[in-house]
Amino acid sequence: MTDGAASARPVRILLADDQPLLRTGFRMVLGTEDDLDIVAEAGDGLEAVELSRRLLPDVVLMDIRMPRMDGVAATRAIVDARLPVRVLILTTFDLDEYVVGALRAGASGFLAKDVPAEDLVTAIRTVAAGEAVVAPRILKRLLDRFADVLPDPAASRPKALSALTEREREVLVQVARGLSNAEIARALSVSETTIKTHVGHVLTKLGLRDRVQAVVLAYETGLVRPQR
Repeated sequence: MTDGAASARPVRILLADDQPLLRTGFRMVLGTEDDLDIVAEAGDGLEAVELSRRLLPDVVLMDIRMPRMDGVAATRAIVDARLPVRVLILTTFDLDEYVVGALRAGASGFLAKDVPAEDLVTAIRTVAAGEAVVAPRILKRLLDRFADVLPDPAASRPKALSALTEREREVLVQVARGLSNAEIARALSVSETTIKTHVGHVLTKLGLRDRVQAVVLAYETGLVRPQR
């Protein structure tokens, strides 16, 4: 297969929601896109995990609240199994307390269920490309909302954190505060390319998949404190 043919492969999607009507709605929206392919549907978290193992979709659209196994546990099971599958959480409320748990478990981001169709399509493509879809400022507001449980007393500061250079730690703090690469570059008087390199080193050294997980780690280890 040529590189062009490989790049043209549709993004394979698994829909996981216990409400058939919602799954039908998502199928109707996504089915109009040539580069998106819904390969299966799951009505609960356990089925979502089983189908993820068997079909290896690129992206799972995962509802938070489902029978047998909720979206947080299902996300954790998929991530712990090291499947080449990324999870995009769907929630009824932007500040759903379960979203924090899902992001900690390894989800690549979250969206409200009433998100505009074009935003949902863009988010799926973004996640499939290996990026996170939660804007840092939105995630910051989410974490600030649950300041009482942060930092997580069960989360010890990883040894790898000490392996970061002073500049890498500084960049991590700025990422956790919601700044974009361009904004960090201006604040530190360096190029945006340099910041992208630093962010990449941070993710690699800490064993993180994306900057969403980096923000969560910075908060739950106390590197950055939520605002009251």
